[in-house]
Amino acid sequence: MVKRKSSSTMLSDIEQDPAHHLAGPFLPQTPIGSLTPERSNSPDIRPRHRPRAVNPFLRWAVIPAVSLKVLLVPLILYVNWELVSPVFAQLIPQGNVYFSSDLPNPFAQFFLLSHPIPFSSKDDPRYQKGWPDLLFIAYHVVFWSLIRESLTIYVLKPFARYFGIKKEQKLDRFAEQGYAVAYFAVMGAWGYRIMGQLPTWWYRTEAFWIDYPHWDMKPELKRYYLMQMAYWVQQLLVLVLGLEKPRKDYYELVAHHIVTIWLVGWSYLVNLTLIGNAVYMSMDIPDTFLAFSKILNYLRAERAKVVSFVVFTFIWTYFRHILNFYILYSVWFEYDLIPESSRVWIWANGTYLEWWMKYQVFAPLLLLQFLNLFWYFLIMRIAYRAAVSSEVSDERSDDEDDGEDEDEDKDEDKPVPRSKKDD
Repeated sequence: MVKRKSSSTMLSDIEQDPAHHLAGPFLPQTPIGSLTPERSNSPDIRPRHRPRAVNPFLRWAVIPAVSLKVLLVPLILYVNWELVSPVFAQLIPQGNVYFSSDLPNPFAQFFLLSHPIPFSSKDDPRYQKGWPDLLFIAYHVVFWSLIRESLTIYVLKPFARYFGIKKEQKLDRFAEQGYAVAYFAVMGAWGYRIMGQLPTWWYRTEAFWIDYPHWDMKPELKRYYLMQMAYWVQQLLVLVLGLEKPRKDYYELVAHHIVTIWLVGWSYLVNLTLIGNAVYMSMDIPDTFLAFSKILNYLRAERAKVVSFVVFTFIWTYFRHILNFYILYSVWFEYDLIPESSRVWIWANGTYLEWWMKYQVFAPLLLLQFLNLFWYFLIMRIAYRAAVSSEVSDERSDDEDDGEDEDEDKDEDKPVPRSKKDD
């Protein structure tokens, strides 16, 4: 019989797991600059972690040069179409039903917004959703792969090495958090700017439902929404396809990404982009401070990381819980503000919010809140542990290596002959 672990034991395992995406980076870090004695008597011949082989069709996801080439293909085809189509238009007789000078460029849909509403004002253009949006998402999945890998290879890892971080596993985790800071800071600020243009400014939740359906989107809102979707699809692909080293909280992260994509895709489909923008912003802003706190912990900026963690805790509490409870309250109690004529599922009219849709909108938001509450519980335990500990010992649990470097750390803790340099 396999003895099942108690809940307290499981929580302790998570808290002490160096590979957990939330708890791991807040464990005590090995001092930068290597305090272990230098070895000079024999060469280091221990095997190092090597990048896993990638399917040739997925190289765009991990090699910046390949992803850049993929992104250039639609751009080159777009330019060729713009140059060649006027020439063909002059050669082909007028009235030809297959080709005309006003035929739209089919390659524009990969990187330009599609489906502008013809009768919208030029001063306030609006867009609607359509099937070509899938091409836009696919293109930007590759775009986010390029940004992520380029920042990792050319900016974040060299930055970490400059500050004394050496182990490859720790460099990878540092780069993940650096990319998270860059992405969530930009998207959080962008979401803040967009909300300022909407009737939902600072969580006027009744505007989620009044005048529904909100099928005509500002161009900035549509681009923001589709690029968010592309980011989360890219993150899920990296996990599911095993493009990076698996983590012990793999299923936890997969569940989070699936729920997020469910929320994003479904809200876009049923014209609930106003509530979607509010949810996005409540997630992105605290994630920026979370990733920044992790980076400070990796760098062993002791005072700065304490201040950052305190600020992060308040921001997480406000955005991830207080504001999200407002959203949940709105779904449950303000849903009836939807106009009576829009409480039907008519695809052609863009109305989808029948009575049962209330529960379909509420369920993933509640599930996401449960995940957030679990992580909040871990955050509070981390804060409590830091508050009651008089000093933090070096447990060498910072490398988030899932055990690959355990032997290395044990070897480093053993006494070794002192070299002349040590004197």
